[in-house]
Amino acid sequence: MHPTVKELVASVPVVTDGAWGTQLQTLGLPVGACPDLWNLERPECVREVAESYVAAGSQIILTNTFGANRIALTRYGAADRVAEINRRGVELSRAAAGGKARVFASVGPSGTMLFLGQVTEAELAACFKEQIEALAEAGADGIVIETMSDLAEATIAVTAARAAGLPVVACMTFTSGKQGPRTMMGTTCAQAAQALEEAGADVIGANCGEGIEGFRIIVEQFRQATRLPLWVKPNAGVPELVDGKAIYRMNAETFASYIPDLVAAGASFIGGCCGTSPEFISQMVRLLSKAH
Repeated sequence: MHPTVKELVASVPVVTDGAWGTQLQTLGLPVGACPDLWNLERPECVREVAESYVAAGSQIILTNTFGANRIALTRYGAADRVAEINRRGVELSRAAAGGKARVFASVGPSGTMLFLGQVTEAELAACFKEQIEALAEAGADGIVIETMSDLAEATIAVTAARAAGLPVVACMTFTSGKQGPRTMMGTTCAQAAQALEEAGADVIGANCGEGIEGFRIIVEQFRQATRLPLWVKPNAGVPELVDGKAIYRMNAETFASYIPDLVAAGASFIGGCCGTSPEFISQMVRLLSKAH
């Protein structure tokens, strides 16, 4: 286990941050626009999101770099700006953290399907290497590979992150079905745990995909399969589609009420994904401080 992770898990649970995309949308990011480009175009808004999570009590904040890989940025005509966008993303979160929180850089999927032959393993490896090297050079404290549905792509990203020498968190996205939680590709929590641990992740877990009410079983299944620290960032319940937009109805208090159960089941790092905000984090911090 990386020394940074060892130090962090000495006092669990560690509170991470909440959603970024929806927070940027409240500051004017149009739906369908590239959030990562705001690191260059609207840095004050990106920093505002990061600062709001630090103020809420996040011990780890992420970076606005989820889709800042060459393949994903090609759709916005920004493939030549990978290094610039990622470096700026880390700089903004570090400035916001001001030494009060760690900065773990966000790495999302490429948006292409390996199994359909839309991309090769070598292309994915080069794509993640380029992004992660820029994040590491800018001073990230760790790398969070998140919202992965293809285990092969996730392990390629973990390998690239390991080479950077930083702590590596690797998260898959699960939804519940009759057979229990599975990724879109049919991977179970146990299969994900084994592959991600073998690939060299320091922390593994799940984010997005499922509302927080479905996360206890995910944590339990991971805990049965691994001794590694577990990272969870659930959505604020299941969204309703209103005029083509996902609306999350769950409030911060209800969301936080599920947290003690997840900690009891074995979660070490806790935050929120879609539909969560700084209010959700401060509610979690209040609840957890009462419990200690």
